[in-house]
Amino acid sequence: MDRRILLLVTDLKIGGTPTVVREVAVRLNQLPRVRIHVACLDGDGPVGAQIRKYGIPVTALNASWRGDLLVIRRLVKLIRHEEIDTTLSFLVHANAIAAVAAPFCPAVRFLQSIQTTQPQPRWHWKVQRWASASAELILVPSISVAQAAHDWSQVPNGKIAVIPNGVDRPPAPSPGTLGEGRGEGLSASALRLPILHRVVFIGRLDPIKRLPDLIEAMRLLKGFARLDIYGDGPQRQLLENQIAASSANEQIQMHGAIPSPWPALKQADVLVLCSEAEGFGLVLIEAMAAGVPVVATDVPGIRDVVRHRDTGLLVPAASPAALAAAIRCVLEDQGLRQSLIDNAKADVRRRFTWDAAIVGYRAALRI
Repeated sequence: MDRRILLLVTDLKIGGTPTVVREVAVRLNQLPRVRIHVACLDGDGPVGAQIRKYGIPVTALNASWRGDLLVIRRLVKLIRHEEIDTTLSFLVHANAIAAVAAPFCPAVRFLQSIQTTQPQPRWHWKVQRWASASAELILVPSISVAQAAHDWSQVPNGKIAVIPNGVDRPPAPSPGTLGEGRGEGLSASALRLPILHRVVFIGRLDPIKRLPDLIEAMRLLKGFARLDIYGDGPQRQLLENQIAASSANEQIQMHGAIPSPWPALKQADVLVLCSEAEGFGLVLIEAMAAGVPVVATDVPGIRDVVRHRDTGLLVPAASPAALAAAIRCVLEDQGLRQSLIDNAKADVRRRFTWDAAIVGYRAALRI
């Protein structure tokens, strides 16, 4: 009898957790007698289209708002219609909806995943505490997330399984522009800029990422480096306004969301992630695998992935001056730069492969 597993996530927009869901879905679906179905609470998104290309069904439950209780009925109907035997939900909203649906599906195993160490809003952790009671197991990508789940949602340590995220080997270089495959390349204004060191950020434009710190750091690096920002999110207008007012505005470009990080990383001299908290920081291991040195903040989640002056440089959060100094250091000190690149590549091969991650997921899902 085939195993039928549902992966449920809040949304399928471009982002770290939807990427994890995609990678897990694709790999599990290749196993014999395993059938994966993916669902999201919101409407469909770009990652949903990527998953469908592998022949994996994707259902958008189309919640009209986060408190849309009709989505519970749709979820229960989907579980019954697809004869799902196990549901693994990701992020607090999906975990809460799955918890409400669980009593209506008594024969189904329910597992949950927490992917963040973001302390606020605190009510998320209170909801997660309630939702966790309905889950047989809580999967997390790092020790920092495990600690947050235990401290803030009172999840027992024995109920938590740490499964670090993985990364594929970067694709072989191929001719084409940065925008190949998404209908856009570098802007004309970007092409007219002087040749400077290229600093890259890839991620959602969310307050937790503290991108204003990076924009201020670029002002301190004016004439030395330029910044390319790839992503979209609620802070986009604020960031555009800050860039316009910055004396380094001609050296900062926003490109919007991209379906794959590899073309952007191919042209990067350093990848920066200056968040105040992360669950893991998937883009970090993507950069490390691509041979791009990383500068990041010394905060929960990130410090589980990056070791200071071994596989990257770590700086205090909320310090543009420290960011600027670290960026300059990694770009000017060629010996340190090469050491970080070599050590990071080796560490990714040792700790952060999808082959290893899928072993963890298979054990949790009993496949």
